[in-house]
Amino acid sequence: MRMGYQTMDYQGPYREDVSTLTRFALERSKQAKGTDQMTQLLISLCAAVKVISCAVRKAGIVQLYGITDPANVTDEEVKKLDVFSNELIINMLRSSSATCVLVSEENTHAIIIEPEKRGKYVVCFDPLDGASNVDCLGSIGSIFGIYRRTSTGEPSQDDALQPGRNTVASGYALYGSATVMVIAMDCGVNCFMLDPDIGEFILVNKDIQIRNRGNIYSINEGYTRDFEPAILEYLEEKKYPQDNTAPYIARYVGSMVADVHRTLVYGGIFLYPANEMSPQGKLRLLYECNPLAFIIERAGGMATTGKEPVLDIVPTEIHQKVPLILGSPEDVKEFLKIYKKHAKK
Repeated sequence: MRMGYQTMDYQGPYREDVSTLTRFALERSKQAKGTDQMTQLLISLCAAVKVISCAVRKAGIVQLYGITDPANVTDEEVKKLDVFSNELIINMLRSSSATCVLVSEENTHAIIIEPEKRGKYVVCFDPLDGASNVDCLGSIGSIFGIYRRTSTGEPSQDDALQPGRNTVASGYALYGSATVMVIAMDCGVNCFMLDPDIGEFILVNKDIQIRNRGNIYSINEGYTRDFEPAILEYLEEKKYPQDNTAPYIARYVGSMVADVHRTLVYGGIFLYPANEMSPQGKLRLLYECNPLAFIIERAGGMATTGKEPVLDIVPTEIHQKVPLILGSPEDVKEFLKIYKKHAKK
């Protein structure tokens, strides 16, 4: 039986058994008998997240609120914090000497790292997810997925066009009431919380497992009139269950990192399906869906488009969009049963 999200006992920064993210990365590298490039990469991402966390909390004071450009490559408004976070992460990853190709939501094309600074990893990232929540102090986040390059010659954008099954590590940072980093690797899913007193990420939740079933659904019901019949039936069942069980609770923040983190902690289901306005879906496969799907699957959950597992999709372009449904395995299976029933009609 899965016990869900368990909190570790942490009583301060001076206990010998307390693990920081840096220590954790070094230990994993030693166990894998690999190079230090993954350690350098994670430490660089950790440093970037610390700076972004500080910037988020000071944004109103240092005038980082508001829009800087009309739209990015995915036709969304670009906030000043978006630009700041994107440039910061690019610079940190470039200087890590662990990457060769970077794919960002904010850049039209992949970034090829200079030969003298190249490593073996490809990183796809969304520097600031949920930026529409910035000005109202809502929770926001950063998302990343890490792959090994597949080419042997000059690295190119094609190195990023890998299915999510090839993910080496993925994670997200959530800038909320506290700043946390959730990182998934072959060893499992672990959560680190930033201790502002010592400036370190402390391991607070180890080997996280999502609940088999939750009682929360998360979806933007503002699109209800454009939903497919399968989505409407599923939502109807959650609101008015036929077996006299308690109805599900609706929760939607509008920042995917926050909504997915809540789903990981409490169980339930997160849905961002296709609709008439976005028939291919709206979320980006490489730097939103794959990293989060990898985390959820490593935690024992499921992630699907409705038609196939998200991690099985072979990308054809770096800003490809897909539908996304993820969460507790029993909740996702229930959704798929309804979805497949409608697909046969």
